[in-house]
Amino acid sequence: MEKEEQLLKKRILELAETCFQRDVPAHTDFLNLNEQTIFHSIARELPPVRHIMAGGYPMAERKVVCFLPSYMEEEYFEAPVSCIRLTPLNVKFAEHLTHRDYLGSVMNLGIERCKTGDILLIGDETYMFCMEDLAGYIGGELTRVRHTSVKTEICRPVDLSFTPSFETVEGSIASVRLDNVLALVYRCSRSKIVPYIEGERVFINGKMAVSNSAPLKEGDIVSVRGWAVSDMRAYKTRRKRAAFSWLYRNTVKINRYWRFDRHV
Repeated sequence: MEKEEQLLKKRILELAETCFQRDVPAHTDFLNLNEQTIFHSIARELPPVRHIMAGGYPMAERKVVCFLPSYMEEEYFEAPVSCIRLTPLNVKFAEHLTHRDYLGSVMNLGIERCKTGDILLIGDETYMFCMEDLAGYIGGELTRVRHTSVKTEICRPVDLSFTPSFETVEGSIASVRLDNVLALVYRCSRSKIVPYIEGERVFINGKMAVSNSAPLKEGDIVSVRGWAVSDMRAYKTRRKRAAFSWLYRNTVKINRYWRFDRHV
C-alpha cells in the first residue's frame, strides 16, 4: 500500500510540474477518497499552480484533480469528465441492477476503475461518469448489463439534475465533534463509531478523518464508507447550568442521505 501511495504522490507531482513548466493543462485520473487525502497531504509540495477537483456534479465522491495553466480562467474551465446515461431497452423486462452490476460491465470492457467516477442509479436511469476520452468507447461497447440490454447516451455533466433525498436527524450532543455527531446520525454508541475512524473509513469534506474528536462545522460533508453520507446543515448551541459548572449542549440538525454508489 505504501508503494502505491508513493507512486501516486510521484504522479501528482509530475503532473503539477508539467503544468507549471510547460504552462499546459494536466489532470489525474479519478481519485477515491483515500487518494484525495494523499493529494491534500502533499498540496504544499506542489509548484505554484492552481487546481480544481471535479467529479461531474457538485456532490461527487470520486474526483479528478485538474491543474490549470496561467492563461486559463477557472470559470471557463471544463473538466475532462463525461457522463453516460444508461437506460434499459425494455423497462418491463429489465432486471434489478445495482452499482456493482454496472461497474462490473464496464471493467469487463478492459477499463480500469480509475477511469470511471461515480455511478448514480436514479429510477430507471443510470448515470456513469468517466474520463472524456473513453466516453465514446464505453457508449459504443456497453450494450448489456448482466442479462439486460441497455442503450447509452453521452450527455454533458451540466445537464444532469441530481438532488439527493434527505433524512433529517435532530438531537442533543455534548459537543459538536465527529464521534458525537456520527453516533447521533447512525443511532449507535460512540464506541461503535471509533473503529470506522481508526480504520480510515471516515472522511470530512473529502479528507480522511484522523481523530474521533475532530470538530465539525455547518456545511461539512462527512462520508463513512459502508454507511451514508451526512451533510451538516445547521446547529445551534445552548448553555445549561448545573452544580456551579457550565455544561454546553448542542442541538444539531443534520441531513443524511444514502449515496447511490456507496458500495464502491
